[in-house]
Amino acid sequence: MRRKIIGWAAGLLAAFLVIQFTGLDEELGLDLDLGTVVSGATDAFGDGLAFATDGADSDSAVTPDGSVDVAQATETLGELTVKGKAPQTGYDRDAFAHWTDPDGNGCDARNDTLARDLTGETVDDDGCTVLSGTLTYEPYTGATARQFERGNSDLSVSLDAEHLVALGNAWISGAHAWDDELREEFANDPANLLMVDPSENRSKGAANAAEWLPPNKDFRCQYIAAQIRVKADYDLAVTQAEHDAMARVLEKC
Repeated sequence: MRRKIIGWAAGLLAAFLVIQFTGLDEELGLDLDLGTVVSGATDAFGDGLAFATDGADSDSAVTPDGSVDVAQATETLGELTVKGKAPQTGYDRDAFAHWTDPDGNGCDARNDTLARDLTGETVDDDGCTVLSGTLTYEPYTGATARQFERGNSDLSVSLDAEHLVALGNAWISGAHAWDDELREEFANDPANLLMVDPSENRSKGAANAAEWLPPNKDFRCQYIAAQIRVKADYDLAVTQAEHDAMARVLEKC
């Protein structure tokens, strides 16, 4: 299993923010209301380019125009194994050791994801625990300037670290046969993590693309491209209905 591209999800979100907030969509002729995304000169499924945006990590690997390479995504989708769901038997979320520190920076993956996705964050004295910050753009709802306050029971100022391909979906798509090391890698992979609205994350649960899509239609192209990328990287299968739902989204991009 090849190593995943660190920060790819951050780059994808940062690129989308550029389009939303700088008027770049008009310059590039993008119609975000229809979810239209043009192909860029660089491969959105590759390393991308270092591209700095306001509030984004200057080391994020993104394509400058924020596009999804629809042709590449469609090709990769066609290479995924299509088969029925494996039994849920034996699934336990704890089988995926999550919020560990696979990159060895001293901070767990959830706090790394908060630090990556938030702006203006405050951090505890331990140098890791993110206490507060602002999510400039919440991708599942489209809300802007979403605040985060650790420990606050109000979901409007809370965020979930979302697995784009849910752990439960991964289990029935092939992860039931993995060893513990690979499950831990998957559960803490930055390319599969995104800070999102808790209500939408819980609404999604372990659903696949045929069963749930982000209410924010402008993010669906990026969402599906990300899921395809993760499933390809980990050799996870898709059901026929899931494959067809992904293909329908890509056709509108």
